[in-house]
Amino acid sequence: MVAKQDDEEEVNYERTGEIYKDLVTLLREKSAIFSENMSKQKVRVNEGQQKEKDQPDETPRKREDATLRKASTASRRSALESSRINLGKKQMTKRLEPSLNWKSTIDAKGKRSSVRDTQGGKHGGRLEKPRPSILPGIAQFRKSVQKVEDIISDSASESEEDEEPSERRKEANADLPSEYWQIQKLVKYLKRGNQTATVIALCSMKDFKLAQETCQLAIRNVGGLEVLINLLETDEVKCQIGSLQILKEISHNPQIRRNIVELGGLPVMVNILDSPFKCLKCLAAETIANVAKFRRARQAVRRHGGITKLVALLDHEQNATEPAYSSLYETEDVELARCGALALWSCSKSNGNKEAIRKTGGIHLLAQLLKTSHENMLIPVVGTLQECASEENCRAAIKAERIIENLVKNLNSENEQLQEHCAMAIYQCAEDEETRHLMRQHGGLKPLASLLSETDNKERLAAVTGAIWKCSISKENATKFRKYKAIETLVGLLTDQPEEVLVNVVGALGECCQEQENRVIIRKCGGIQPLVKLLVGTNQALLVNVTKAVGACAVEPESMMIIDSLDGVRLLWSLLKNPHPEVKASAAWALCPCIQNAKDAGEMVRSFIGGLELVVSLLKSDNKEVLASVCAAITNIAKDQENLAIITDYGVVPLLSKIANTTNDKLRQHLAEAISRCCMWGRNREAFGEHRAVGLLVRYLKSNDTNVHRTTAQALYQLSEDADNCITMHENGAVKLLLDMIGSSDHDLQEAAAGCISNIRRKGACSHEMNSTSVLLYHEPPHTPLEPAVQQKHKTSHCLI
Repeated sequence: MVAKQDDEEEVNYERTGEIYKDLVTLLREKSAIFSENMSKQKVRVNEGQQKEKDQPDETPRKREDATLRKASTASRRSALESSRINLGKKQMTKRLEPSLNWKSTIDAKGKRSSVRDTQGGKHGGRLEKPRPSILPGIAQFRKSVQKVEDIISDSASESEEDEEPSERRKEANADLPSEYWQIQKLVKYLKRGNQTATVIALCSMKDFKLAQETCQLAIRNVGGLEVLINLLETDEVKCQIGSLQILKEISHNPQIRRNIVELGGLPVMVNILDSPFKCLKCLAAETIANVAKFRRARQAVRRHGGITKLVALLDHEQNATEPAYSSLYETEDVELARCGALALWSCSKSNGNKEAIRKTGGIHLLAQLLKTSHENMLIPVVGTLQECASEENCRAAIKAERIIENLVKNLNSENEQLQEHCAMAIYQCAEDEETRHLMRQHGGLKPLASLLSETDNKERLAAVTGAIWKCSISKENATKFRKYKAIETLVGLLTDQPEEVLVNVVGALGECCQEQENRVIIRKCGGIQPLVKLLVGTNQALLVNVTKAVGACAVEPESMMIIDSLDGVRLLWSLLKNPHPEVKASAAWALCPCIQNAKDAGEMVRSFIGGLELVVSLLKSDNKEVLASVCAAITNIAKDQENLAIITDYGVVPLLSKIANTTNDKLRQHLAEAISRCCMWGRNREAFGEHRAVGLLVRYLKSNDTNVHRTTAQALYQLSEDADNCITMHENGAVKLLLDMIGSSDHDLQEAAAGCISNIRRKGACSHEMNSTSVLLYHEPPHTPLEPAVQQKHKTSHCLI
């Protein structure tokens, strides 16, 4: 029994020895300090063993004698070897337990002692004798090793910093200037000094180049932001001013801005806006302007009532008739208004803040400040108005304040930044027709056209071309731009320009192309070629504008020949595969004039492999604009009988019938026109009736859009060639609606309505009602007398009936 226990102990000792051996190897790999200490300990152990050989100890002999008395000779030898192995491992374990001992060597000041200190030789400390751990399985061994590995890796890195602080810092911060360490010392004075020391430290810190990132990070890394924000909550004005002056400079750094928000600095700055000291409010507003560059910061300003307080800063008395008015910027009131406008400019990039500015009367105050003559005041004012003008409600408020005249006036300024923001404000406001009229009335189109020739400043060029684009939506303005030679200049900007400029340039040309004279100018100036080249781009907004411009140019046969020779139609067709619905719709609209004006259009369309199938498949789209544009394209494609037969085979009839249940007048107009064209082939008329499209078309006659009435009447006229469709029309009340349209001033509508009623009458669907209706038509004239020409049309329609 004793021999069996001895064997088990021997196996356990061997297993323990292997585990510790693996553990030592792992620790050597993970920690350089541990490896170094192990080497030193190995030297010590070797020296100790040498001493033991020279002066043998008596304790092992006593243990050996005791063991020899209890077991046989063989067992005693095994126990002796195992005892020596265990003794060596225990000593090694003492030295391999850094995690427990390093954790316990943290003094009251939070500093860690070195590894050598923890071993008890230098300071007299003693290590506790660790218990030999015998692990029952591999899983527990792996868990323990992983745990020890994590602890040792953390502890090793800390000990490395403690053991070699000077060398490590020199290596890590070799490129840091001396200002970095000086600023950190000043922050420590801010933390511990009295009021006088704090003010002196703030003044000293302000003398550093705080615009440098090194100085900014030095303040943040040592906890200076917390101290500076805490100083804002004190009652000492000098400390508040010094703190804000520093925060204003370092808040240009994006990381610093986010740290200020996370530390709750914005609510404190918003509260300072109520201070009686104007210089303090100016600094707070400027700092808010720097910090409020991202959404969360802007929300924080609004949530804590900052918008109302900033708008209040804009309100100061001014009198433009005073001789000294031009020097008002030098006064505190004007500086306060400038800082308030600067902060509102940053905050106005949020839609919620734009509405808050409008509700608190900020638009009115900004409009008043726009009358000043100092550029530093005008730039943030115009910038805020520019941002607010993107919202419809704010645009209405801006229009009510009549600021367009002042914007036009500042377009003639020599300050490029002011010109840029004025042009951007006009770009936003010119969505409204009245604003476009005011631009023409106040002479704003000419300075815009003259600024096109100055192409060095790309930001200003983008703003100017954007303003021209929106203003040229009105035909009168497009005519003015032609007079000012702006179209030729725009064509010259189609190459070697950034995409922001190209989007606006092409948009402006697309609007100007609505007039025949402008289309001729673009063609003669060589504008067709660069426009077609832009069709291969990837910018969504640019593609939408380019397709519109190319489609407008294709109205002219001469321009269409150039587009066709440059393979422009194929490029337009390929854009139907674009993932963006706006690009698809714009490309489909552009294809309509191309097909109308191309020579041998039917053959050209069929030459595009898979083109017709692609067009029909777009009828499955959920986008109303895509559906309307595709229906318009199908109308032009179906003019060729062979193409109509092909799209019929692709299932155009059921797809058109499926989308007939719509209330969108634009879609209704082009859908009805497409159905009218598709009725010209085979059994398509009967097929539309079978797919229940006839009853849905009758509802279109109740629309208020005359264009819908005309195309619907034409479609019903074609469908009425089938007797079953006539019955469906009668059941859905088409006769009464069509009778009202016979007296329309639109000749096409009148003729289509009369023809449809004639077909219904001839098919015998409702002969009795039609006879009675005819009597009413003669014996009950309308309440308002009709013109002789219209009466003649009534008689003609009755003859058809």
